[in-house]
Amino acid sequence: MYIVVAGGGMVGGSLIKKLLDNKHDVVLIEQNKDLCEKMYAETGVITIHGSASQLEILKDAKIQKADVFIAATASDTDNLAATIMAKSFNIPNIIIRMRDINYENAYKVAGADTIVAVTELMVNRMIFEVEKPMVQKITTIGSGKADIFRIVVPENGKTAGKSIADISSTDKFPNECRFLAVYNKDNDELTISRGDHVLKEKDELFLIAGADDITTAAEYLLQ
Repeated sequence: MYIVVAGGGMVGGSLIKKLLDNKHDVVLIEQNKDLCEKMYAETGVITIHGSASQLEILKDAKIQKADVFIAATASDTDNLAATIMAKSFNIPNIIIRMRDINYENAYKVAGADTIVAVTELMVNRMIFEVEKPMVQKITTIGSGKADIFRIVVPENGKTAGKSIADISSTDKFPNECRFLAVYNKDNDELTISRGDHVLKEKDELFLIAGADDITTAAEYLLQ
């Protein structure tokens, strides 16, 4: 894919390296000239010195042919302006790095397809390490339409020993909640969910659902 990334700092730079490793065509737009030179020297990525909120800079990056635009600067105001500009080129997929949750609605109105709340992810991870909760929200997708959650099957839980198919077919389990994967820490084994997979105590379940459905699912799975 042809991907334009705005911001080559810690987040954007790491992302670009991964994208290049995965054989994508990547162009970096970065306002810091020294960082442009550093990224080019380290990765060979095409770099454009300037702001992604400027029309001519976006044209230099050939934004009109991009499959994906990623705004990954450290400034929400810059990312928002870049989103508005990128949307005017009808980019199929616009992904945003959001630092301040107060910008979420503005990003949605501007046309962002995916909003990654970096600060929220960090805080949630730290809270998880402190409290080790049985239910943890991993991330939000689809501009807030659904969440991915992690739920741990409790010891002596009623769902241990049941298959995913049996759980999904019960009236008490929400129809719009789907199992994605199951991780067994004891065996260090990650399994993509199948209907015949039988849950064990302390299995870590990864599910996708709306917020209301995940509450219902958690109540059932944590019995």
